[in-house]
Amino acid sequence: MSPRRSLLSMEDLDRDGIARILRTAGRFTEVMGRSNKKVPTLRGRTVINLFFEASTRTATSFELAAKRLSADVVNIKGSGSSVEKGESLKDTILTLNAYGPDIFVIRHRGVGAGNLASRFTDAAVLNAGDGKHQHPSQALLDLYTIEREVGSIEGLHVAIVGDVLPSRVARSAITGLTTMGARVTLIGPPTLIPWRAESLGVETSTDLRDIHDADVVYVLRMQHERMGAGGYVPSLREYTSRYGVTHARLRPGQRVMHAGPINRGVEISGELADDPATLIERQAANGLVVRMAILYDLLVEPAVASNPSSLEPVVAA
Repeated sequence: MSPRRSLLSMEDLDRDGIARILRTAGRFTEVMGRSNKKVPTLRGRTVINLFFEASTRTATSFELAAKRLSADVVNIKGSGSSVEKGESLKDTILTLNAYGPDIFVIRHRGVGAGNLASRFTDAAVLNAGDGKHQHPSQALLDLYTIEREVGSIEGLHVAIVGDVLPSRVARSAITGLTTMGARVTLIGPPTLIPWRAESLGVETSTDLRDIHDADVVYVLRMQHERMGAGGYVPSLREYTSRYGVTHARLRPGQRVMHAGPINRGVEISGELADDPATLIERQAANGLVVRMAILYDLLVEPAVASNPSSLEPVVAA
Protein backbone atom coordinates (compact mmCIF):
# COMPACT_ATOMS: atom_id res chain seq x y z
CA MET A 1 0.00 0.00 0.00
CA SER A 2 2.76 2.41 0.94
CA PRO A 3 3.39 4.85 -1.99
CA ARG A 4 6.42 6.29 -0.21
CA ARG A 5 9.78 4.55 -0.41
CA SER A 6 10.45 2.25 2.53
CA LEU A 7 13.59 0.59 3.85
CA LEU A 8 12.77 -2.93 4.97
CA SER A 9 15.98 -4.71 4.03
CA MET A 10 19.47 -3.90 2.78
CA GLU A 11 18.37 -5.56 -0.44
CA ASP A 12 16.17 -2.50 -1.02
CA LEU A 13 19.35 -0.49 -1.70
CA ASP A 14 21.75 -0.79 -4.61
CA ARG A 15 25.30 0.48 -4.50
CA ASP A 16 24.29 4.00 -5.55
CA GLY A 17 21.56 4.11 -2.90
CA ILE A 18 23.97 3.10 -0.16
CA ALA A 19 26.55 5.63 -1.34
CA ARG A 20 23.91 8.39 -1.39
CA ILE A 21 22.92 7.73 2.23
CA LEU A 22 26.55 7.63 3.34
CA ARG A 23 27.23 10.98 1.62
CA THR A 24 24.19 12.50 3.31
CA ALA A 25 25.38 11.16 6.67
CA GLY A 26 28.65 12.98 6.03
CA ARG A 27 26.75 16.23 5.59
CA PHE A 28 24.92 15.66 8.86
CA THR A 29 28.21 14.92 10.60
CA GLU A 30 29.25 18.45 9.67
CA VAL A 31 25.96 19.76 11.07
CA MET A 32 26.55 17.95 14.38
CA GLY A 33 29.79 19.90 14.74
CA ARG A 34 27.86 23.16 15.12
CA SER A 35 26.72 24.64 18.39
CA ASN A 36 23.13 24.59 17.07
CA LYS A 37 22.61 21.02 15.89
CA LYS A 38 18.94 21.28 14.89
CA VAL A 39 17.97 21.82 11.25
CA PRO A 40 14.50 22.44 9.74
CA THR A 41 14.87 19.72 7.10
CA LEU A 42 11.82 17.65 8.14
CA ARG A 43 9.77 20.35 9.83
CA GLY A 44 6.09 19.46 9.62
CA ARG A 45 6.76 15.73 9.11
CA THR A 46 5.62 13.15 11.65
CA VAL A 47 7.75 10.19 12.69
CA ILE A 48 6.19 7.38 14.76
CA ASN A 49 8.70 5.08 16.46
CA LEU A 50 7.15 1.71 17.28
CA PHE A 51 9.50 -0.39 19.39
CA PHE A 52 8.07 -3.75 20.44
CA GLU A 53 11.51 -5.10 21.40
CA ALA A 54 13.87 -3.78 24.04
CA SER A 55 16.32 -1.23 22.63
CA THR A 56 18.62 1.48 23.90
CA ARG A 57 20.93 2.55 21.05
CA THR A 58 18.54 2.17 18.13
CA ALA A 59 15.50 3.68 19.85
CA THR A 60 17.42 6.63 21.28
CA SER A 61 19.25 7.45 18.06
CA PHE A 62 16.08 7.31 15.94
CA GLU A 63 14.24 9.60 18.35
CA LEU A 64 17.11 12.06 18.50
CA ALA A 65 17.66 11.86 14.73
CA ALA A 66 14.05 12.84 14.01
CA LYS A 67 14.15 15.66 16.55
CA ARG A 68 17.42 17.03 15.17
CA LEU A 69 15.66 17.18 11.79
CA SER A 70 12.76 19.13 13.40
CA ALA A 71 10.20 16.38 12.81
CA ASP A 72 7.29 15.77 15.16
CA VAL A 73 8.07 12.52 17.01
CA VAL A 74 5.78 10.01 18.70
CA ASN A 75 7.40 7.13 20.61
CA ILE A 76 5.40 3.98 21.34
CA LYS A 77 6.71 0.89 23.12
CA GLY A 78 5.05 -2.49 23.36
CA SER A 79 5.04 -2.26 27.14
CA GLY A 80 2.11 -0.11 28.18
CA SER A 81 0.52 -0.02 24.71
CA SER A 82 -2.62 -1.74 23.39
CA VAL A 83 -0.38 -4.57 22.20
CA GLU A 84 -0.34 -5.77 25.81
CA LYS A 85 -4.12 -6.04 25.56
CA GLY A 86 -3.82 -8.30 22.52
CA GLU A 87 -4.02 -5.77 19.70
CA SER A 88 -2.40 -7.01 16.49
CA LEU A 89 0.33 -5.16 14.61
CA LYS A 90 -2.13 -4.67 11.74
CA ASP A 91 -4.69 -2.94 13.96
CA THR A 92 -2.00 -0.84 15.63
CA ILE A 93 -0.82 0.42 12.23
CA LEU A 94 -4.38 1.06 11.02
CA THR A 95 -5.13 3.10 14.14
CA LEU A 96 -1.95 5.16 14.02
CA ASN A 97 -2.20 5.64 10.26
CA ALA A 98 -5.38 7.61 10.85
CA TYR A 99 -3.19 10.35 12.35
CA GLY A 100 -1.36 10.90 9.06
CA PRO A 101 2.25 9.99 9.90
CA ASP A 102 4.96 10.31 7.27
CA ILE A 103 7.01 7.35 8.46
CA PHE A 104 6.83 4.41 10.85
CA VAL A 105 10.09 3.20 12.38
CA ILE A 106 9.36 -0.34 13.58
CA ARG A 107 11.29 -2.79 15.72
CA HIS A 108 9.58 -6.13 16.26
CA ARG A 109 10.53 -9.70 17.13
CA GLY A 110 8.49 -11.05 14.21
CA VAL A 111 10.30 -11.60 10.90
CA GLY A 112 8.62 -9.52 8.20
CA ALA A 113 6.89 -7.13 10.61
CA GLY A 114 7.90 -4.12 8.54
CA ASN A 115 6.64 -5.72 5.34
CA LEU A 116 3.33 -6.45 7.04
CA ALA A 117 3.02 -2.89 8.32
CA SER A 118 3.66 -1.46 4.86
CA ARG A 119 0.50 -3.19 3.60
CA PHE A 120 -1.71 -1.09 5.87
CA THR A 121 -0.26 2.41 5.57
CA ASP A 122 0.64 4.91 2.90
CA ALA A 123 3.49 6.17 5.10
CA ALA A 124 7.07 5.05 4.61
CA VAL A 125 8.16 2.14 6.79
CA LEU A 126 11.68 1.80 8.17
CA ASN A 127 12.68 -1.56 9.59
CA ALA A 128 14.62 -1.02 12.83
CA GLY A 129 15.08 -4.76 13.31
CA ASP A 130 12.68 -7.65 12.70
CA GLY A 131 13.54 -10.86 14.53
CA LYS A 132 16.36 -12.80 12.88
CA HIS A 133 15.82 -11.09 9.54
CA GLN A 134 17.20 -7.60 8.88
CA HIS A 135 18.54 -4.45 10.57
CA PRO A 136 19.40 -2.11 7.66
CA SER A 137 20.14 1.04 9.65
CA GLN A 138 22.76 -0.88 11.65
CA ALA A 139 24.42 -2.08 8.45
CA LEU A 140 24.47 1.46 7.06
CA LEU A 141 26.03 2.95 10.18
CA ASP A 142 28.62 0.15 10.12
CA LEU A 143 29.46 0.93 6.49
CA TYR A 144 29.72 4.62 7.32
CA THR A 145 32.02 3.88 10.26
CA ILE A 146 34.29 1.68 8.16
CA GLU A 147 34.45 4.23 5.36
CA ARG A 148 35.38 7.07 7.72
CA GLU A 149 37.73 5.19 10.05
CA VAL A 150 39.34 2.55 7.83
CA GLY A 151 38.95 3.70 4.24
CA SER A 152 37.30 2.56 1.03
CA ILE A 153 35.11 -0.49 1.48
CA GLU A 154 35.96 -1.77 -1.99
CA GLY A 155 38.45 -4.64 -1.60
CA LEU A 156 38.43 -4.53 2.21
CA HIS A 157 38.38 -7.86 4.08
CA VAL A 158 35.87 -8.05 6.94
CA ALA A 159 35.64 -11.08 9.25
CA ILE A 160 32.28 -11.47 11.01
CA VAL A 161 32.80 -13.61 14.09
CA GLY A 162 30.46 -15.56 16.31
CA ASP A 163 26.70 -15.96 16.53
CA VAL A 164 25.97 -15.51 12.82
CA LEU A 165 22.96 -17.79 12.33
CA PRO A 166 20.27 -15.76 14.18
CA SER A 167 21.93 -12.38 13.62
CA ARG A 168 20.01 -9.72 11.70
CA VAL A 169 23.09 -7.52 12.15
CA ALA A 170 25.23 -10.06 10.28
CA ARG A 171 22.63 -10.68 7.59
CA SER A 172 22.29 -6.98 6.82
CA ALA A 173 26.04 -6.38 7.04
CA ILE A 174 26.79 -9.18 4.57
CA THR A 175 24.49 -7.61 1.97
CA GLY A 176 25.84 -4.11 2.53
CA LEU A 177 29.50 -5.10 2.54
CA THR A 178 29.34 -7.33 -0.53
CA THR A 179 27.29 -4.73 -2.41
CA MET A 180 30.03 -2.19 -1.75
CA GLY A 181 32.77 -4.59 -2.88
CA ALA A 182 34.16 -5.98 0.37
CA ARG A 183 35.37 -9.52 0.92
CA VAL A 184 33.51 -11.13 3.84
CA THR A 185 34.42 -14.19 5.91
CA LEU A 186 32.05 -15.70 8.48
CA ILE A 187 33.83 -17.37 11.40
CA GLY A 188 32.21 -19.34 14.20
CA PRO A 189 31.08 -22.74 15.43
CA PRO A 190 29.55 -24.93 12.69
CA THR A 191 26.17 -24.71 14.44
CA LEU A 192 26.18 -20.91 14.16
CA ILE A 193 27.22 -20.61 10.49
CA PRO A 194 24.22 -20.50 8.10
CA TRP A 195 23.81 -23.53 5.86
CA ARG A 196 25.09 -22.84 2.33
CA ALA A 197 26.40 -19.45 3.45
CA GLU A 198 28.68 -19.37 0.40
CA SER A 199 25.58 -18.63 -1.69
CA LEU A 200 25.59 -15.20 -0.02
CA GLY A 201 28.92 -14.41 -1.64
CA VAL A 202 30.98 -14.96 1.51
CA GLU A 203 33.66 -17.34 2.75
CA THR A 204 33.27 -19.41 5.91
CA SER A 205 35.57 -20.84 8.57
CA THR A 206 35.32 -22.53 11.95
CA ASP A 207 38.86 -21.49 12.97
CA LEU A 208 39.24 -18.14 14.73
CA ARG A 209 42.84 -17.93 13.54
CA ASP A 210 41.43 -17.02 10.14
CA ILE A 211 40.67 -13.50 11.41
CA HIS A 212 44.37 -12.70 10.94
CA ASP A 213 43.89 -11.89 7.26
CA ALA A 214 41.02 -9.44 7.93
CA ASP A 215 41.24 -5.66 8.00
CA VAL A 216 38.16 -5.42 10.23
CA VAL A 217 36.96 -7.96 12.79
CA TYR A 218 33.23 -7.61 13.45
CA VAL A 219 32.31 -9.38 16.70
CA LEU A 220 28.70 -10.51 17.18
CA ARG A 221 26.86 -10.73 20.48
CA MET A 222 25.88 -14.18 21.69
CA GLN A 223 22.09 -13.96 21.45
CA HIS A 224 20.89 -16.18 24.28
CA GLU A 225 17.31 -14.97 23.83
CA ARG A 226 17.13 -16.32 20.26
CA MET A 227 18.77 -19.69 20.83
CA GLY A 228 15.96 -21.54 22.56
CA ALA A 229 16.31 -24.54 24.82
CA GLY A 230 19.72 -26.17 24.72
CA GLY A 231 21.44 -23.43 22.74
CA TYR A 232 23.80 -23.98 19.82
CA VAL A 233 27.08 -24.37 21.72
CA PRO A 234 28.04 -26.79 24.53
CA SER A 235 28.67 -23.91 26.95
CA LEU A 236 29.56 -20.23 26.96
CA ARG A 237 32.87 -21.11 28.60
CA GLU A 238 33.81 -23.36 25.70
CA TYR A 239 32.59 -20.79 23.19
CA THR A 240 34.76 -18.10 24.80
CA SER A 241 37.82 -20.33 24.87
CA ARG A 242 37.55 -21.00 21.14
CA TYR A 243 35.93 -17.88 19.68
CA GLY A 244 36.24 -15.06 22.21
CA VAL A 245 38.09 -12.15 20.58
CA THR A 246 40.93 -10.69 22.64
CA HIS A 247 44.01 -8.57 22.07
CA ALA A 248 46.13 -11.72 21.98
CA ARG A 249 44.13 -13.13 19.09
CA LEU A 250 44.44 -10.02 16.92
CA ARG A 251 47.34 -8.81 14.88
CA PRO A 252 48.50 -5.16 15.08
CA GLY A 253 46.42 -2.74 13.04
CA GLN A 254 43.18 -4.71 12.93
CA ARG A 255 40.05 -2.71 13.74
CA VAL A 256 37.34 -4.23 15.88
CA MET A 257 33.58 -3.57 15.69
CA HIS A 258 30.61 -4.68 17.80
CA ALA A 259 27.00 -3.50 17.46
CA GLY A 260 26.27 -3.90 21.18
CA PRO A 261 25.09 -4.64 23.72
CA ILE A 262 28.32 -6.40 24.69
CA ASN A 263 28.63 -9.61 26.69
CA ARG A 264 31.97 -8.82 28.31
CA GLY A 265 34.19 -11.82 28.73
CA VAL A 266 32.08 -13.93 26.35
CA GLU A 267 32.43 -12.92 22.69
CA ILE A 268 34.90 -10.12 23.46
CA SER A 269 37.21 -9.41 26.37
CA GLY A 270 36.50 -6.42 28.57
CA GLU A 271 39.98 -5.04 27.91
CA LEU A 272 39.43 -5.11 24.16
CA ALA A 273 35.93 -3.67 24.41
CA ASP A 274 37.37 -0.70 26.35
CA ASP A 275 40.30 -0.16 23.99
CA PRO A 276 39.85 3.26 22.30
CA ALA A 277 41.40 1.79 19.14
CA THR A 278 38.24 -0.25 18.55
CA LEU A 279 35.43 1.29 16.50
CA ILE A 280 32.68 0.44 18.98
CA GLU A 281 32.13 3.95 20.31
CA ARG A 282 32.34 5.40 16.81
CA GLN A 283 29.59 3.01 15.69
CA ALA A 284 27.30 4.28 18.45
CA ALA A 285 28.05 7.92 17.64
CA ASN A 286 27.59 7.42 13.90
CA GLY A 287 24.20 5.83 14.48
CA LEU A 288 22.71 9.29 14.95
CA VAL A 289 23.88 10.91 11.71
CA VAL A 290 23.24 7.79 9.63
CA ARG A 291 19.68 7.50 10.93
CA MET A 292 19.18 11.20 10.21
CA ALA A 293 20.36 10.49 6.67
CA ILE A 294 17.99 7.53 6.26
CA LEU A 295 14.96 9.50 7.47
CA TYR A 296 15.92 12.34 5.13
CA ASP A 297 16.44 9.95 2.23
CA LEU A 298 13.03 8.31 2.64
CA LEU A 299 11.04 11.49 3.12
CA VAL A 300 12.34 13.59 0.23
CA GLU A 301 12.60 12.98 -3.48
CA PRO A 302 15.67 10.90 -4.47
CA ALA A 303 17.05 13.72 -6.63
CA VAL A 304 16.91 16.10 -3.67
CA ALA A 305 18.38 13.50 -1.32
CA SER A 306 21.45 13.30 -3.54
CA ASN A 307 22.24 16.93 -2.72
CA PRO A 308 20.89 17.75 0.76
CA SER A 309 19.63 21.25 1.28
CA SER A 310 17.83 22.90 4.21
CA LEU A 311 20.80 22.17 6.43
CA GLU A 312 20.96 25.63 7.90
CA PRO A 313 20.34 25.60 11.67
CA VAL A 314 16.95 26.35 13.15
CA VAL A 315 16.74 29.94 14.30
CA ALA A 316 14.42 30.64 17.20
CA ALA A 317 11.62 33.06 16.41
